[in-house]
Amino acid sequence: MAIKKKVDQLVKKYGTSDPLKIAKDMGIEIIYENLGKSLGYFSSIYRTFIIHINEYIPYKKQLYRIAHELVHVVLHPDENTAFLKANTFCLTDKNEVEANMFAIELLFSNKKYKNLSFHQAIEDYGMPKQLLIKFFYD
Repeated sequence: MAIKKKVDQLVKKYGTSDPLKIAKDMGIEIIYENLGKSLGYFSSIYRTFIIHINEYIPYKKQLYRIAHELVHVVLHPDENTAFLKANTFCLTDKNEVEANMFAIELLFSNKKYKNLSFHQAIEDYGMPKQLLIKFFYD
């Protein structure tokens, strides 16, 4: 399914593009903790989803990371990306690009973020420059 279409469905279903509100309405717990150099990840225990966010990164980057992890819950609920990266040779790049594109689409679908500049999106939110180029200039 196209990412934009999935974002539109999610926004329509939950009446918001705020990733914090969507996660809450989906029953996803968000835990803020010291993750060292990791920005965040999601875990699942018996179909109970938890998004883990590094408590030491700035709020705007936390918000983007929550949106990023949300897509893993929505589109890849049975894949433990952190485990796959650490313990297998499985490629997770496709899912990570998809998660970044989803997070960008979700945040930019919010009127509050529509006027973000290219520079703000990179510096303040930590959005990947390569994907933003596609988003801004396609």
